[in-house]
Amino acid sequence: MSTRTSILTYPQGGIEYLTTGTGRPSTVLAHELAGSIATTRPFGSGVAGSQTYFHFRGHGASSSPESAWTYSALADELDAVASHVGATNALGVSMGAGAICHLVERVPDRFERVVLALPAVLDTPRTDSALERLLEMGRLAQEHDTEGVAELLLFDQPAEHRDEQVVRNRCRDQADTIVRTDVSRALRSIPHVTALHDRQSLTRVTAQVLVITQEDDPAHPLWVGREIAELVPNARLEVLPPGGILWSHRARVRELVREFLS
Repeated sequence: MSTRTSILTYPQGGIEYLTTGTGRPSTVLAHELAGSIATTRPFGSGVAGSQTYFHFRGHGASSSPESAWTYSALADELDAVASHVGATNALGVSMGAGAICHLVERVPDRFERVVLALPAVLDTPRTDSALERLLEMGRLAQEHDTEGVAELLLFDQPAEHRDEQVVRNRCRDQADTIVRTDVSRALRSIPHVTALHDRQSLTRVTAQVLVITQEDDPAHPLWVGREIAELVPNARLEVLPPGGILWSHRARVRELVREFLS
């Protein structure tokens, strides 16, 4: 399995990406805040054709331009990678889902099939408890408090999985990424911005859309996924029980994505 990445030259710098598989369909996969190519690859497991994973600004080996962290900027990077590889499908996780929503608001027929996993925001700024944790995480990151950031990340994981070593290791790895990179800057801006100008724009999206969300997830409110599924004409909503879509429900999520995108 290839793990050799490439750099796509882009007006704002370079975007690190990795393509696996061959042929059509071509799918671009976008990670969550403080995520990575590695954390997104499980979503593309078994999907037909080729899958292209990439790092948003400030993540991995991608550039970290001085321009603001906005969903518009993230959508530009997503579009650049998708155009480079000729992607007709897209999958986004949390922040990545927001970037896709912003892009299809601009270009409703940009993709043929879209998976939005754990969408977190629409056209109104967040005011919930998850926002407070993100802002606190940004403060701790500025102070280079890796342990503090890891604890906040762990708090967002399902209670039944918090003591598992693999979960704690992932939170520690993410915390290390946040503290030592410009991802910490994103935590001071992304929580305050919205993915869409007007949620009604989703009624013009032509793609087949699969929305995957889960119960009891304050960081990714269930109502956001429901709203998207109600607005997009050709949308299907999958609500999973609590437990983490890549912890308790990894096999089910892989099955859903594989069947939908293949």
